[in-house]
Amino acid sequence: MQATALEGGFAEAPIEAARAFRAAMTALARPGRIETLSGARPPAPLSVAAGTLILTLCDPDTGLFLAPSHDRDGVRDWIAFHTGAPLVGRADAVFALGTWDALLPLSDYRPGTAEYPDRSATLIVEVDRLEAAGATLTGPGIDGAARLGLPEAAAFAANARLFPLGLDFFFTAGDRVAALPRTTKVTA
Repeated sequence: MQATALEGGFAEAPIEAARAFRAAMTALARPGRIETLSGARPPAPLSVAAGTLILTLCDPDTGLFLAPSHDRDGVRDWIAFHTGAPLVGRADAVFALGTWDALLPLSDYRPGTAEYPDRSATLIVEVDRLEAAGATLTGPGIDGAARLGLPEAAAFAANARLFPLGLDFFFTAGDRVAALPRTTKVTA
């Protein structure tokens, strides 16, 4: 394990984790709203927001899939030291992390079951930038409509049609995060 894996965690874990959790839940409750996440200093290519989500949401009981875009020794060591989250395949992932293209196909992840729709995967998608422009979002938590730049619209529209099953998404860029739960309807 590299010495750099020991660095980059929360300086004040309880306080920073609580702030990050609140921002992440606000993003999920208000699809399309862009929040700021900070506290982590993860190794490249993880963004600050993605690293902060990993520190906040992952633990030894949450399997994490690293897409090829992010599956690097430094990232693996950092995650192992700071969270203890086991690295798993796509089909067993509670969380998955990577760029959009590297995370595809979405059909490889668990959408939940009729009895337990909450047992689905949440994908943390690293993007170049987050903007309140692009696809139109409607549904719970949105007053009228919101807009968010997404990698594509069709995949998210198809995901919403699976409700109550489906995947949930976080999009991260730098220290910014936005979320797209399965309840959100997406049009181009």
